[in-house]
Amino acid sequence: MTQAVIRFTEVSKGFVRHSGRRLLGGHLVHRLRSSGKKEVFWALRDVSFEIGKGESVALIGANGAGKSTLLGLVAGLAAPDEGTVSVTGRLAALLELGSGFHGDLTGRENVYLNGALLGLSRAEMKRQFDQIVDFSGVREFIDEPLRTYSSGMIVRLAFSVAIQVEPDILIVDEVLAVGDQSFQAKCLERIAAFQRSGNTLICVSHVPSAVQDLCPRAIWLDHGRVVKDGPSPSVIEDYTQGRLAAVGS
Repeated sequence: MTQAVIRFTEVSKGFVRHSGRRLLGGHLVHRLRSSGKKEVFWALRDVSFEIGKGESVALIGANGAGKSTLLGLVAGLAAPDEGTVSVTGRLAALLELGSGFHGDLTGRENVYLNGALLGLSRAEMKRQFDQIVDFSGVREFIDEPLRTYSSGMIVRLAFSVAIQVEPDILIVDEVLAVGDQSFQAKCLERIAAFQRSGNTLICVSHVPSAVQDLCPRAIWLDHGRVVKDGPSPSVIEDYTQGRLAAVGS
């Protein structure tokens, strides 16, 4: 049996709803009427699954389905309110454009900073540095502040750091859509090599067909719950039909 490197057990994550702007009197009336109770929006509810070492899994679902919240829990950016989350191994996550990067630092400084966040020593990053920069294709600008980079350049540098530090688990959340076609092709080749090495991949996309070739398995989330977990073609077909039915109703 494949060793589970990610395990969610009856996980729920909620956020307190904010009622918007009110005058002071309005806030006092609201608090008195609500008796101190806070309304909670459950982004995830009773979610359970396991991802084994070497698996490639796609997370699919509409906006607000809970995908980003789930990824945040996997990446350790938040803790569940109920249940348990277990992650084993070094994890690199590309959750949004420029996440973990600082605009006032140079590209070089950001590379070393991100390496440190991933647990690598400065000596290790020094050995990896040229490979990271060469893969990204931004060597000409590596000593310029990141705020002078285009969005595509930031994506290239972020992906290069994430993939070159050889994580056990890689999360890719839509960010590759920003890069140009040649860089996307290079990324897909590198991801394929990453998969062949027996590492674990989680992909998120609003275009499920785009990740079907990368990920044999898919998990469909809707309103914070797992609707279906299984082979990608079957899950994506049901998800697509469900959306079409919702639009037609």
